[in-house]
Amino acid sequence: MEDSTTGEIRSETQYRYLRIAFIYFLIQSLPLNTDLFETIKSMDGLNISYGDLFTLSRLTPQFIPGKESFLNWTLIAAVAIGGALIWEKFKFKSNHFDRLYYWLRVIVRYRLAIGILGYGFLKLFPMQAPYPSLSNLHTNYGDLTDWKMFSMSLGIVPVYESFLGAVEILAGLLLLFRKTATLGALTVLIFTGNVFISNLAYDGGEYVYSFYLISFALFVLSFDAEKIFTLISLNRPARPNRYKLHWNGNLKTARLVFKGLIIFVFVFSYGIKAYSGYKNDPYQFPAKPGLTDASGIYNVSTFRVNGKVLPYSQTDSARWKDVVFEKWATLSIRSNRPVAIDDTNFEKIQKQDFDRNYELAGITSRHYYSYDANPTDSTILLKNKNRNYPGETLKFKISRPDSTTVVLSGTDQKNDSLYVVLEKIQKKYPLYLSRRKLLTL
Repeated sequence: MEDSTTGEIRSETQYRYLRIAFIYFLIQSLPLNTDLFETIKSMDGLNISYGDLFTLSRLTPQFIPGKESFLNWTLIAAVAIGGALIWEKFKFKSNHFDRLYYWLRVIVRYRLAIGILGYGFLKLFPMQAPYPSLSNLHTNYGDLTDWKMFSMSLGIVPVYESFLGAVEILAGLLLLFRKTATLGALTVLIFTGNVFISNLAYDGGEYVYSFYLISFALFVLSFDAEKIFTLISLNRPARPNRYKLHWNGNLKTARLVFKGLIIFVFVFSYGIKAYSGYKNDPYQFPAKPGLTDASGIYNVSTFRVNGKVLPYSQTDSARWKDVVFEKWATLSIRSNRPVAIDDTNFEKIQKQDFDRNYELAGITSRHYYSYDANPTDSTILLKNKNRNYPGETLKFKISRPDSTTVVLSGTDQKNDSLYVVLEKIQKKYPLYLSRRKLLTL
């Protein structure tokens, strides 16, 4: 490997800044996170899922437990400054500046490409923001958090979501090639800048990570920013970049193999697996099917607690108002019983149905239960999916005297005896049927 350079003399200050930047972005690019070991442990041998690949693309260094925080960045910056001061003791020739800068830019743009591709395929095959569930549609507007409303608003326009994913994928592909990296970084900066602002405006949980991608894009863009400004804004000739790294022999082969591996894993393989997941197992909602022909909203016509009939009430915290059976094995109950909101609003692909909490996150008026129905003894066991209610279970005998009635008899979380008769409400949903044709409701 050889390199050619202009022989430009660099000041010690420029070297110092480059050393700090090199250490800082190198650490930021590494998956120094306990989730890395959990992901590797959960992998099914060589059968890596799209969720595994997304998690790998999403990992950032985290040294402070809890949610992502800019405090981690402060710690990394301190390490970078300290490391640069130690590095100053080791002198190198001036032409090494461009070589070090070249390699740093390679690291940053590849890490940025992987990160943006990770989200791109989740949007291209609209899974990140899915269509609202039946329970979501039967939740009052005021009972949704800002983030939930934003996500549902995106979910009802899957074509637009796919377009956003295509933009991210295009930006990621441009970043993988040196000649188009600046255009890719500019695209990321515009796109992810909007994501960052949206997270701030709607109280989303991805503002730290989105700014992480923005910082990488700014570094990649800085390489040509001065030249672009001089050429376009000042209408003056811009000095071209004359540094070039020449790849020879085995190093040239290794470079092509590495680039090909990245493209194969995070473009072709990830894209195929994400499409398969979209068709067979979209990650936001559980995969286990619910009771046959039970999906829909039910009015609570009879409600007895310990043998006492409770009439319908807008204020009673014990009586249920309505119940929704989803197509998957989730049942939601609307009542005046307070809900400790699940404020999860960052992207994480869960493999277990019980851990998939998108349907209940950001909602204050419904309790969501994952259920197991046993046809042998006609029982159904409900487990509260909200992480704020660990261990809460309800067990009922279930009967279905006709196609529109469900009768539950058993005990609630307080061991009170319950007898509930549910009557299915025949309702059509324009959102599910069509928005382009005339509907008969």
